[in-house]
Amino acid sequence: MNNEELNDFALSLVSANSEQEVINILFLKGLWENDSAWRLYGDKENNYSTIGAQQSRPESALVEKLINSVDSVLTAECLNNNIGPESPDAPKTIRKAVSKFFNIHNGMLYNITPTERTKLAERIGLVATGNTAKKGYGCYSIFDNGEGQTPNKMPNTFLSIGEKNKLKIPFVQGKFNMGGTGVLRFCGKRNLEFILTKRNPTLPLDEKDNSTDKWGFTIVKRIYPDGNYKSSRYVYLVNPITEEAKSNQVFQFSADSLPILPGKYPIAYQNPMYYGSYIKLYEYQMEGLRTNLTLDPYNRLSLLMPSLALPVRLYERREGFQAHTAETTLNGLSVRLEEDLSLIHI
Repeated sequence: MNNEELNDFALSLVSANSEQEVINILFLKGLWENDSAWRLYGDKENNYSTIGAQQSRPESALVEKLINSVDSVLTAECLNNNIGPESPDAPKTIRKAVSKFFNIHNGMLYNITPTERTKLAERIGLVATGNTAKKGYGCYSIFDNGEGQTPNKMPNTFLSIGEKNKLKIPFVQGKFNMGGTGVLRFCGKRNLEFILTKRNPTLPLDEKDNSTDKWGFTIVKRIYPDGNYKSSRYVYLVNPITEEAKSNQVFQFSADSLPILPGKYPIAYQNPMYYGSYIKLYEYQMEGLRTNLTLDPYNRLSLLMPSLALPVRLYERREGFQAHTAETTLNGLSVRLEEDLSLIHI
């Protein structure tokens, strides 16, 4: 595939809103059943023992993805301030990082106005698309304009297990390089997840990496026990240049921006994304929380992230829901409680 075809390939996976759509796209390109196009997640045959033992609730697993986005934005700001995230000069806590990089008193979101929080929330988003509860399971996409990764680094970052990528960074929450896989078990029957990323061009680049200006993308899927395998295993899509899947890299292409961020309701894909990360969970099984994203899911996420370091913008883009708004800003329960207390004092 040439660059334009790869661009269109990635966009088709972004806009797909069902597991079967994704499978059909991959079938037509001769990839779904091509063993050379699927590399073991973490390059480990027994990866299911780790991935399958994560969060037991879909909303808790989703929180891990949002926390990873928060970590990515904070790390990007640290690097943009010419501070090594693992250096002695790096902030020692999340609150100190938020205070230093965003000039927020004590690093607490209730110390800035609702308008300022909404503006800041443009950096991290959660978008609901696809089916409403009456028709099935919807899709959830998480995006951020944080670090982003180069395609060549994806096997050691997004697609790794147990690496020490953030272990020595004091101001991030995700440490053990596995929480992000917790969502997979809740993604439809084949556990399909789409990952798209591009390195933030303002950050230090590896001169030996020839993919620093490219987008990289892949699909993660579950293969159920077959042949000599007694347990499931997770694999991810790679460009089948060689017969040995482990030697192949994720698909990559060049583009200044991609029109994949939400526009006004109900447009889900319109505004440009220039860099960062975009993850889509197909037919995500949010049992008990399949209402408008700004209602029950919003309330549940607020409880699960009481002291959210950075705000997240929620975008409901499924047609058919009745609500006062299709967007809201998730600030965490602490902000809601603080605002309620201020009203009582008045």
